Amino acid sequence: MFEDNHPIQNHSNGIKRKIYSVSELNANIKILIEESFPFIWIFGEISNFRIPASGHYYFSLKDAASQISAVMFRGQQRKLKFEPEDGMSVTGMGRISVYEPRGTYQIILEYLEPSGVGALQIAFEQLKKRLADEGLFDDEYKTQLPFIPNKISVITSPSGAVVHDILQVINRRYTNIAIRIIPVKVQGEGAVEEIVSAVDLLNTMDECDVAILARGGGSLEDLQAFNSEPVARAIFASRIPIISAVGHETDYTIADFVADLRAPTPSAAAELVVPEKSALERRCKEIEALLQTKIIYYFNNLKIKIQEISKRLADPRRKIEDLRLRIDDFNLRLNRNFVYRIRRDRENLAFRADRLSANNPRFLIRKVKKQLEQNYNNLIKSFIILNNSKQIRIRELTAKLEALSPVAILARGYSITRTIPDAEVVKDPQAVSLNQDLEVMVAKGRLFCRVKGKSIDGQEDV
Repeated sequence: MFEDNHPIQNHSNGIKRKIYSVSELNANIKILIEESFPFIWIFGEISNFRIPASGHYYFSLKDAASQISAVMFRGQQRKLKFEPEDGMSVTGMGRISVYEPRGTYQIILEYLEPSGVGALQIAFEQLKKRLADEGLFDDEYKTQLPFIPNKISVITSPSGAVVHDILQVINRRYTNIAIRIIPVKVQGEGAVEEIVSAVDLLNTMDECDVAILARGGGSLEDLQAFNSEPVARAIFASRIPIISAVGHETDYTIADFVADLRAPTPSAAAELVVPEKSALERRCKEIEALLQTKIIYYFNNLKIKIQEISKRLADPRRKIEDLRLRIDDFNLRLNRNFVYRIRRDRENLAFRADRLSANNPRFLIRKVKKQLEQNYNNLIKSFIILNNSKQIRIRELTAKLEALSPVAILARGYSITRTIPDAEVVKDPQAVSLNQDLEVMVAKGRLFCRVKGKSIDGQEDV
């Protein structure tokens, strides 16, 4: 079974041994395991479930003591009637294989089914939860059924007793109503496609007001077509309201939750889709009698009111005479008001004319001109007086300034001595030294001198 191409080494005690490479060892183990376990059944709990981009299922099957890696390829997933998830106990059939690059073994599953609860029930619950999360069961999307439909479509098997029960109940409750039978398979292969096509045809033709999707009772497998996602989405997308009447009263399907109305049985759906015609006729007669009674009562009340109003109604000629008198009175009062208004306006006009004459602009201009001339003369006088007073003040200040001016003092023979180059006025002989240059300012110029000697209080200091 194994290729004998491994290197042979002699041991120190003379025993020959065979040395494998890792790849050769994994390949030989793979052959051994796959030949020993071609197909097996296995039971365990799913954990670490994941779906990579390839779409294959990868997970682990475990029990209380150990676990094994498992994989299910996309080709085998089409046979599944449920979606695996973590924590689910399953029974599967597959073959053991070794993944040589990593040296790990795993079971490649060909078939998988849940343990305990059936696969169809799990698929039903999973689809129900997913569609409910999408909002397909919400009441806001339900369409109100017409009170009396003009035409009814029935989607069901033409050979079953369901169609006869529906026709019998509808004809008994409301005769001569138009009914169209759309025959479909209600179970088995092709049933889903036919039901979806029937709902699409119903909306394409758009010739009925309501439709009944019906079949008799059966097992979960028999009702599988009504638990399929395509049928649910076709019902949800239908513009025509659909009543779901699938199975017996205790049977619930996905179609029941998506439909606009759920009937416990097909016969109950026929009772819900149309009212009882005889009851409607009785009700119409009752309303007609009540309406006649109310109309007679209403007209009798009107006659009584007309009679009462007629008694209070005065003679029209007398009413016209009264109105003529009132019109004459209004004309007289209107004329008086016009005369009074004209007289008052004339008086007001005369008063305003007098005021306007008194305020003639010519008189105002003359008055303002005289006032302007007077103000001009007063202003000239004020300028002359102010100018004279300012000139006198200037002469006084000039005299004082000339009396205090150093130039005037110098003109009387005095001088100012300053140091060079600081230009500080010398007031004390001690502030200068011998041979220091000094500047002497006189009335008509400057003298530059040098100190040859100095005296303080009549005493010379050489």
